[in-house]
Amino acid sequence: MSEIPARETFSLGGDLPVNRIGYGAMRLADGPEPAPSATEAHIWRPPAGRAGAIALLRRAAELGVDLFDTADAYALGANEELIAEALHPYAGSVTIATKVGVVRPSPTEWVTHGHPAYLRQQAELALRRLRVERIDLLQLHRIDPEYPLADQIGALKQLRDEGKVRHIGLSEVGVDELRRASEITPIASVQNLYNLSTREHDPVVDYAAGHGIAFLPWFPFAAGSHAGPGSPLAEVAAEIGVTAAQASLAWLLRRSPTVIPIPGTSSIAHLEENVAALSVKLTDDQYDRLSRAI
Repeated sequence: MSEIPARETFSLGGDLPVNRIGYGAMRLADGPEPAPSATEAHIWRPPAGRAGAIALLRRAAELGVDLFDTADAYALGANEELIAEALHPYAGSVTIATKVGVVRPSPTEWVTHGHPAYLRQQAELALRRLRVERIDLLQLHRIDPEYPLADQIGALKQLRDEGKVRHIGLSEVGVDELRRASEITPIASVQNLYNLSTREHDPVVDYAAGHGIAFLPWFPFAAGSHAGPGSPLAEVAAEIGVTAAQASLAWLLRRSPTVIPIPGTSSIAHLEENVAALSVKLTDDQYDRLSRAI
């Protein structure tokens, strides 16, 4: 795949067309011990298989993936450095998204920290690690209740006004927080946990769609019994002749025109499978069955 059809792209922030399946780089990290679950990975150190990780990132770009999501909290910045090593100088239309606002005092701790000066400092460090003059999409990793929202969003807006950030996004927010942030400055994206079986952010998906805001679901695959043998997802996948993961992604792509899943993997085979989901089309009946069943 070298060219993504227009119907499979979304214009992030109104001026950055991206493929509607991106790549979440969080999985390209190691921890001091096995992760307790898929959503509690330790993401503490650079991957031991660095050459393989670089090859995967480059293969993603070859397949047409042009949105790569990372964060300063992933492996203490080493994840950003890995992306730069693999993809810099970001030829073509590669868009890099990163996040600030979480500190990592240990492998298992993720502590929100939204002091405006800290957010600006971390953005400056991200610029160095990514080897860019401007970050395409800078996301507030979490809103910190200890500081006014206006101050946290204001710090990101200051960076944009200085030409160091192109677009601003949020992560793990509700509709009210998204609306209030949008009153301070344009918000280009929101990144929340969301998939076929985890639907608490349905209102955010709808709000984002209605306001032209990209919705980036992290951990976009249905899990557990929802995806097991005999489940509606498995049945629909069998009807189409695809994997359950591909059917999950197809449902997300159908769910809203502004949804851009960012599945992460350390396997090139799984990467190729995920990107191929762009060509998977659900019928109205299949989409409705999945939406009702889970």
